[in-house]
Amino acid sequence: MSFDLVLRGGRVVDPSQKLDAVTDVAFSGGKVAAVGNALKVDAGTDVRDVSGYIVTPGLIDLHTHVYWGGTSLGIDAEEFCRTSGVTTAIDTGSAGPGNFAGFRKHVIEPSEVRILAYLHVSHAGIYGFSHRVMVGESEEIRLMNPIDAVQVADANRDLIVGIKVRVGRTSSGASGIVPLQIALEVANEVGMPLMCHIDHPPPTYEEVVSLLRPGDVLTHAFRPFPNAPCTAQGTVKQIVLQARERGVLFDIGHGRGSFAFKTARAMLANGFYPDTISSDVHILCINGPAYDQVTTMSKFLCMGMPFPDVVAASTVNAAMALRRPELGSLKPGSVGDATLLSIKEGKFDYEDVVGEHLIGDRKIVSEGVVVGGRWWHPVESPKFKRLAG
Repeated sequence: MSFDLVLRGGRVVDPSQKLDAVTDVAFSGGKVAAVGNALKVDAGTDVRDVSGYIVTPGLIDLHTHVYWGGTSLGIDAEEFCRTSGVTTAIDTGSAGPGNFAGFRKHVIEPSEVRILAYLHVSHAGIYGFSHRVMVGESEEIRLMNPIDAVQVADANRDLIVGIKVRVGRTSSGASGIVPLQIALEVANEVGMPLMCHIDHPPPTYEEVVSLLRPGDVLTHAFRPFPNAPCTAQGTVKQIVLQARERGVLFDIGHGRGSFAFKTARAMLANGFYPDTISSDVHILCINGPAYDQVTTMSKFLCMGMPFPDVVAASTVNAAMALRRPELGSLKPGSVGDATLLSIKEGKFDYEDVVGEHLIGDRKIVSEGVVVGGRWWHPVESPKFKRLAG
């Protein structure tokens, strides 16, 4: 087999194969073609020396807002992905059934990086989110649009991976938990998982988690008090353990207000790792405290989560949550996406959403990405020099 691209001699960390070894990765026809030592190439193969760097499956950020220009919270997906090592951005409810068509045509389809979406059950998605205007879309029950949400989800199954809803004092106000109940009806009707946002009570963490089904995702899972998943004594709430036991998935969704070191330390100390790590990047947190996916991953690395587990939470675990097993892996036949990383040592200042700072000794840095089996926006650089085929 002839290869389009070979990454030569990097440390390949692929939790989907329990692989952590120095080896080569080859791509052909937009897919992963082979993983092995000293892969043979021909004169037309683009061979890159990545020795000294880490090669992972293309990172998946399970919680982003990338409806740029269509909503006030959206950021540019391609610019974000180039700098953060993300090859698949999952937009979580920026668009609802009333404006998903524009999101698809004007943002998703022209994008060189993969964008998938959770469809919001609210008609216009998250429409009132900015520095000056903050309107909880789930507070207005008249905006809940389950019938059209079912139709739009059915018509766009190639891109829509689930249903999104936001509940909490800020998001659903006096409507409480009712929007979640409506969203669950939609998710059941279309046979898709649900992602539920939670913020300040009401409703409580316990009320929300008790309704989630196997495969559903609770995002902002390590949020600060109130509505944290741990008790004041530092133990994991029993209802959280029961939810994990039945298959509910716990996602970070850092964002502007949804991740606390105190909560994370308690959860990790109890051996409760997040299923998925995501940034919840949007216009109000891209310049801090979330910044991007690799910064969010770095926080967990510095708190003691093993690097392969951090990678798994940003690759294969996310792919399984999406029910897209062709993503998040470097197994031959998988989508030909990869991320080049390095781990810098030093002193790095990390901040959570309540203002606590953590001085970490390591930082995960994105060094480049492969999208569809080719260098994406390649820059000729001595660090990834081209080798003779």
